[in-house]
Amino acid sequence: MSVERIGRPAAPSPSEFATVDLAHWRERARSFERELGQVIAGQKRALHLMTIAVFARGHVLLEGDVGVGKTTLLRAAARGMGGAYERIEGTIDLMPADFVYHTYLAEDGRPRVEPGPVLRHGSDLAVFFFNEINRARPQVHSLLLRLMAERSVTAFNREYPLPHLQVFADRNRIEREETFELPAAARDRFLMEIGIEAPQDLETRRQLAFDSKYHDADALVATVPEAILDHVQLGAVAKAIQHSVHTSAALERYVLDLWQAVRYPQTAGISIPGVDMARFVQGGASPRGVSYLLRAARVAAWLAGRSMVVPEDLRDVFVETMAHRIFLDPVYELRRDALVRELCDALFETVAAPSDGA
Repeated sequence: MSVERIGRPAAPSPSEFATVDLAHWRERARSFERELGQVIAGQKRALHLMTIAVFARGHVLLEGDVGVGKTTLLRAAARGMGGAYERIEGTIDLMPADFVYHTYLAEDGRPRVEPGPVLRHGSDLAVFFFNEINRARPQVHSLLLRLMAERSVTAFNREYPLPHLQVFADRNRIEREETFELPAAARDRFLMEIGIEAPQDLETRRQLAFDSKYHDADALVATVPEAILDHVQLGAVAKAIQHSVHTSAALERYVLDLWQAVRYPQTAGISIPGVDMARFVQGGASPRGVSYLLRAARVAAWLAGRSMVVPEDLRDVFVETMAHRIFLDPVYELRRDALVRELCDALFETVAAPSDGA
């Protein structure tokens, strides 16, 4: 049986980039970040990284303890981005078909089939939120991989394009029972993995504990203005940013040196106390990961008002874009977070940055 294919909109040509007012969009991006800051206290870096991810058009995985505001942050971001929003809960009995359709008995006793969360809004779906993704089975992760990679899904003998889709997911790092680790291929599709920690600042903790506005998540999310960003235009804006922010030859050499050092830290002269560096890293960042690093760094430079990427832009996004793409020897996995952070710090201390800063 033939499969009906629905045509996708053509990508804008370079001449169309000139029609995007990037200065105007920079102000909208900053407004978006400020509004999120009114909802989520003590997470300034996470909000900045979320903004970068939105304008890099990359999928995001949030990870943190229970009750630190991951879900509230994603709901607020979806409201500020505009467009249709859908959410699904990761459970052990969730199946791939649950994304696409659901069946039920109507009042007349006859079975009915209705579109599931991925298809309900058609091509207007802008934000798909997968809550507690690690509770879902590997079969579900496989469908998610297609959704993230191609922004489309095939169902009922048709291909449904989702051109504006951005996937957000969160993972509870505390509970391990009835959970499934995400495969490397799925993790590599996330532009960033952003950690959300409980604030350490005493004043912020006081606000969260005693200011009643933080006790009603629904009311908090409702304070975010709807559609600060136009989700339909975000794709073109993202392409314009990537086209207009440049990298020097020296910075490109620096990125390649970092990439080599991530995979072979011992040959780069990097050592970590108590770690056998010859066996430490079993797999480095993929080419996709390095391209994502550059995408995020260009957006960071654009938000800072620059048209050229500098080493500080790479450092600003490096851990969140690269750490989950570094695969360690199993003996070190239990200390993964701390050791990968040490490795990233050592990279920037060891690998020489361009002397002119560009």
